[in-house]
Amino acid sequence: MSRNVGEANAAAMLADPDFSTLTILLLKGVLHRAADERLWSALLKLQCRLRDYVAVLGLDVVVDATEGYAFLAPRAGAAQTAAAAAQPSVLTQRPLSFHVGLLLALLRRQLAEFDARGGESRLVLGREDIAAMLRPCLPAATSAARLDEEVQVHIDRVVALGFLRRFESSSGFPAYEVQRILRGFVDVPWLAELDRRLSSFEPQSIDAALAREPRR
Repeated sequence: MSRNVGEANAAAMLADPDFSTLTILLLKGVLHRAADERLWSALLKLQCRLRDYVAVLGLDVVVDATEGYAFLAPRAGAAQTAAAAAQPSVLTQRPLSFHVGLLLALLRRQLAEFDARGGESRLVLGREDIAAMLRPCLPAATSAARLDEEVQVHIDRVVALGFLRRFESSSGFPAYEVQRILRGFVDVPWLAELDRRLSSFEPQSIDAALAREPRR
């Protein structure tokens, strides 16, 4: 039966270019509705077949139709046997640094407060807005130039992870849109654990608490 499903999906990839494109894009990272409305519509129509196809890799397709993003994640309830754990994974996970994890948490809270106020649908922050959130958590002895450099490194890392989108504002200065997929990765338990670690401010323990990073 599974062989028939696999053969059917393989044939579907050849017959439907959208199916093939969606599979490749999801294996590479996150698919955003805003990036391609036509392809997003195709995803909604093909998501059941896509789930069948990636299930053989131990993955599931996570779709948030309201926020407009989709990504691959390990299948919930998959067998956690020693043999399964020894199998290579398509999705790679690496630990976050303390300050990158902290920035994600701060951005997540900003997004929650922004949504609570209502109004605009896009949360856009200037570089200085983000820097102001991070500066109190950086070493006080660091020079101003070094401080700005560190802040930019952390911002660039979050951009690379796909949680911030950089663009030039009308004023000519860089601005960053907080991507709503952040809501799916930084949840309440994750924030609560970060708060607990921050209360004692143990960087090594915090690094361990932030050991979950989605693939990009």
